Amino acid sequence: MTHIEDQHYINLVLKGNTNSFTTLVDRYKDMVYTLALKMLNNKEEAEEIAQDTFIKVYHSLNKFKGESKFSTWIYKITYNTCLDTIKKNKKKQEVHYIEDFSEHQTKALESILDTIDDKEKNQAIQECINQLPNDEAFLLTLFYFDSQSVEEISKIMDINVSNIKVKLFRTRKKLASILQQRLAPEILNYYENK
Repeated sequence: MTHIEDQHYINLVLKGNTNSFTTLVDRYKDMVYTLALKMLNNKEEAEEIAQDTFIKVYHSLNKFKGESKFSTWIYKITYNTCLDTIKKNKKKQEVHYIEDFSEHQTKALESILDTIDDKEKNQAIQECINQLPNDEAFLLTLFYFDSQSVEEISKIMDINVSNIKVKLFRTRKKLASILQQRLAPEILNYYENK
């Protein structure tokens, strides 16, 4: 998917060919839903956010200037729509405190992750990401699972690049803490019961 291909369909929609919008929806619907699910941890709300996002995209299509990738623009609309929903619902966020990891603790965590297979590892990491506050889970999803650059995430979240880097660093540490708490007892129990 290139910027030119997206722009082609955007131009068609702006010229009155509303059916061309379906192509853009099909192209980005999974991405929008996944991001909304990461932020809200609720399938029904994520579906509503996805619908709301595409309604907003459709009505604002003439405002897209092509200064960033179309996907980045949609990410930003999704992110802001999720934030509005979170504020509206006044969801309470569970706070995780950052623990400083020594080099030894980091190596121990890496060796624990090496002992489990990829499917288990991915599931464990996903479950731990879900324990993070919504905006941090969203940040990790953009960076690791959707391969967005720090610059693109900066545009999406409307935070400057240095703050994104700091937030990413702190969020990784929180994730490492959660992973250690979740995985270390399971691995120890496994080896003790052998």
